[in-house]
Amino acid sequence: MAIVRILIDGYSLLHAWPDLARGKPRFSATARDELIHVLTQYRDFIPTPITVFFDGAGAHPNTQKPIVTEGLEVIFSQGGRTADDLIERVAHLYRPYGEVLAVTNDMAERDTVTSLGGVVSRCEFFIQEVLSTLHNQSQLLKGHNRREAEQFKRPH
Repeated sequence: MAIVRILIDGYSLLHAWPDLARGKPRFSATARDELIHVLTQYRDFIPTPITVFFDGAGAHPNTQKPIVTEGLEVIFSQGGRTADDLIERVAHLYRPYGEVLAVTNDMAERDTVTSLGGVVSRCEFFIQEVLSTLHNQSQLLKGHNRREAEQFKRPH
C-alpha cells in the first residue's frame, strides 16, 4: 500500500534534530518555526501530505490555531489531548485509504501506529531522508540553473 500521509510528532523530531535551530530551546517558537520551514521545503519535493503535531501545552498562545498550507498542516493538541493521541486517531482514520507513516522516537507510539496498520520511522532516519531529499533537489536545481545560464551565453 502507498503512504497516504506522513504524521510527525513535532517535539520528538525537534529533540532528535539538534542542528536545527541550534542553541534554541526545543520547545521554543523559533525551533518550531525552523522545523516547519524545513518540512515545507521537503514537502515541496515529495507527493505525500505531511501533518505535524505538537503538544498544545508548549505552544505560544497565538499559535493555537492549526496552520494549513498546500500539503502541510501543523496542529497543536488541545483539551487535555497529546500529539500522540492525535497521531493515533489520524492513523486510525486514514486506515481505509492506505498506510500512514508516523515519525516519532516514542516506542509505545510506534507500536500503536503499527498495530493500526501504519508504518513508522525513527526521527533520526527521517531526518536523514529529509536532508538527502533537500540535497538532491538542490543539486538538480543547480544543474538546471547552470543549463539555463549556458543558454544565454551561446550566440544565437
